[in-house]
Amino acid sequence: MKRYLGTTFTLLLVLVILGATFWSGWQLGERRGPAIERVSGLSDLETLKPDTVDFSPFWEAWTLLDEKYVNSNGTSTIETKTEDRLWGAISGMTAALGDPYTVFLPPTEKRQFEEDISGNFSGVGMEIGVKDGILTVVAPLPNTPAKRAGIQAGDKILSIDGELTSEMSVDEAVSNIRGERGTVVKLTILRVAAGSEPQDIQVKRDIIEIPTIETELLPEQVFVIRLYNFSANSPDLFRQALLKFQATGTDRLVLDLRGNPGGYLDAAVDMASWFLPEGKVVVWEHRGEGAKDVAYRSKGYNAFTDDLKMIVLVDRGSASASEILAGALSEYDIATLVGEQTFGKGSVQELVPVTRETALKVTIARWLTPKGVSISKEGLTPAVVVELSAEDYEAGRDHQLDKAVQLLLGQ
Repeated sequence: MKRYLGTTFTLLLVLVILGATFWSGWQLGERRGPAIERVSGLSDLETLKPDTVDFSPFWEAWTLLDEKYVNSNGTSTIETKTEDRLWGAISGMTAALGDPYTVFLPPTEKRQFEEDISGNFSGVGMEIGVKDGILTVVAPLPNTPAKRAGIQAGDKILSIDGELTSEMSVDEAVSNIRGERGTVVKLTILRVAAGSEPQDIQVKRDIIEIPTIETELLPEQVFVIRLYNFSANSPDLFRQALLKFQATGTDRLVLDLRGNPGGYLDAAVDMASWFLPEGKVVVWEHRGEGAKDVAYRSKGYNAFTDDLKMIVLVDRGSASASEILAGALSEYDIATLVGEQTFGKGSVQELVPVTRETALKVTIARWLTPKGVSISKEGLTPAVVVELSAEDYEAGRDHQLDKAVQLLLGQ
């Protein structure tokens, strides 16, 4: 069973690679359950309703629409297919929960979601989610239209092609931002940290190629691993990167998780296992009051000695699986966190078929660090806070990496 964390690598979690949603990572834990077969008629749904719920108002409203609705073009019949009205009703029911990551996926949206996971999509290349009730950029991906257009982690998306996002779900926003390669989408964004006014940014859609990992040995003999997502092949690529690190002979390591929106839970646990003894808790899955928490534990590769000096870089674009890995390494004193407050995407979603063509993506649990801190509430606060200004970002200055090097050198 694969758990996707990353609102979500949309593999999460919401992978709004916008094209897609790394559902992500925002963040999606996918489990396949038995599908409810398509019912033969709407009246058959009565057999599925809970005994404690009075559905008569729903059926009364349905009947009144059939009897009284007049279309704006003057016809007296409802042209919307009965099936579409049913999908709309289910969507409204999930929206009433107030959780932006619990959504119903009608046939078109479900097909788009499957395309996102397979990697076949065209978009602008960024992860989005809802933060404080506002559609927010989790992180633009490297070498994508969004990155080149200057979109930054933490940007608030106020409208998409002139349509306000205040009433949009994450999935609706993804659908609106996606589109044919070469076409342009206009995003109205507010960069709160810079105190600026809303601005329009036009981004040309393209085929998104998702990077995974890069390595570099700095002149100061500090080895840097830049991890951009937690995909299915990330654990193997991470192992290869660690072999390169060991071959350099240095004991100074920087793991850069900035702008990493997350992905597979299994990948985060596997990576933590290189640094933690077998059996140590990497993350707790909390399913609410009355339910027993589930521990995901280190596999115990434990390849490094106490001589390892390690910094993990995080920022507002570090979410989901990134927060799980960073939280574990920090709480076991393996690494020091440097940078900015993380995004705070600590929930897991389960994908459950409703019919053969539709599905429900529902939040089933929250993630807690080994010491029981909820990732969803505030994210992670670095031990050493280093902010990057808009001017630094545009000029390519990296004070966060500079600080990490200084700390590793004992300066």
